[in-house]
Amino acid sequence: MAFPTHDEIEQCVSPTVSSYGMDVEYVRVHRAGKKSVVAIAVGADTAPGSDDLEALSRELSQLLDDKEEAGEMNFGPGYTLEVTTPGVDFPLTLPRHWRRHRYRAVRIEEEGRTSTWRIGDLKEEDGQARVVLVSREKKPSIRMMEVAPSRPGVVEIEFAHIPEAERELCALSFDDAEERQGHDK
Repeated sequence: MAFPTHDEIEQCVSPTVSSYGMDVEYVRVHRAGKKSVVAIAVGADTAPGSDDLEALSRELSQLLDDKEEAGEMNFGPGYTLEVTTPGVDFPLTLPRHWRRHRYRAVRIEEEGRTSTWRIGDLKEEDGQARVVLVSREKKPSIRMMEVAPSRPGVVEIEFAHIPEAERELCALSFDDAEERQGHDK
C-alpha cells in the first residue's frame, strides 16, 4: 500500500476534527530522515487552546495508528504527527477564514497593488460570500468585497488599539454597512 495522500489523510481525520468543533485547514506531509512528519492544521471560530489541540492530537494519533494497523494506510517506517493552528500568515481564502478574523487588519493584493483594510461583517448566500472592509485612512469608509480564493487576504500583526471609528464600522451588520455605504456615496 502506498503512502496516503493529503486528501486521504484529510478525509480520514475530518470527522474527528469536526467532533471538536474545528475544521481541517491543511494537511502537509514531508520526510524527516527515514520517518515522515504529518502536519495537520486546524481552525475554529474560537481559537483552540493547547489542551484542545493536545486532546485532538492524541485522538488523531490513535486513529492513524489504527488505520495503519488495519492495513488501510501505510506511513512507512513511521511518522510524527503535528497538530497545530495555521498561523497568522495563513491566507484568508474561505468565508470562515474572514469571519474568524473580524476586526483584524488584513493586507489584500489586487491588480498589482497592496492595500490594508479592517475586516467587518460577512454575508454568505447563494454560494457567494462578501465581506465588509473598512479603510484605515483618516476618515474610515466602507467597501464590500467578494471573498474568493483568487483574492486572499493576509492578517497584519498590530500592536496598537483599533481606532474607535474603525471599530464602530466593523461592528455594523452586513446589511447596515451596505446601507451606510449607499448613503456615503
